[in-house]
Amino acid sequence: MVQEVFNPNPVIFKPTKSADRRHLTSLWLDHEDEVPNDADDVVEPIDQDEIYELVRWIHDPEYPNTLEELKVVSAPQISVSRNHVVVEFTPTVPHCGMSTIIGLSIRVRLLRSLPHRFKVDIIVKPGSHQSEEAVNKQLNDKERVAAALENPALVKTIDTCLEGQSTLG
Repeated sequence: MVQEVFNPNPVIFKPTKSADRRHLTSLWLDHEDEVPNDADDVVEPIDQDEIYELVRWIHDPEYPNTLEELKVVSAPQISVSRNHVVVEFTPTVPHCGMSTIIGLSIRVRLLRSLPHRFKVDIIVKPGSHQSEEAVNKQLNDKERVAAALENPALVKTIDTCLEGQSTLG
């Protein structure tokens, strides 16, 4: 799907140590029979580290590297307050044409993983992209996100990023 390489020589960083949760898709149990009866009454807080574990393993659409390895996301770029999560990401180059796909991948991972009570904002690090305002508008407008996620080719690309593969090739 990717036709043009926007950053032919990205810098690769060593990932931080943590539990290997590459296949993590949700913070909660998927089977209702494994959940205690009173679980609906409990609101479990979520912190910055849990959000980081969800997004750090997402793969870049151009390379077989994670967003963590490319320093696109980091724990300090994530803030969580009550029911609001803000994830700031840094494209590898100011003209990165994959920024919207990266941001959508982050949004989809969090939409699939977090309870519906959370509002999620995905933003490009200020000053790191030449089209920062347009990318932020695309990533945080419900109708634009919904329209983008109706495109089967785009959803396939996002799913590939979430599965841990690059789409280059």
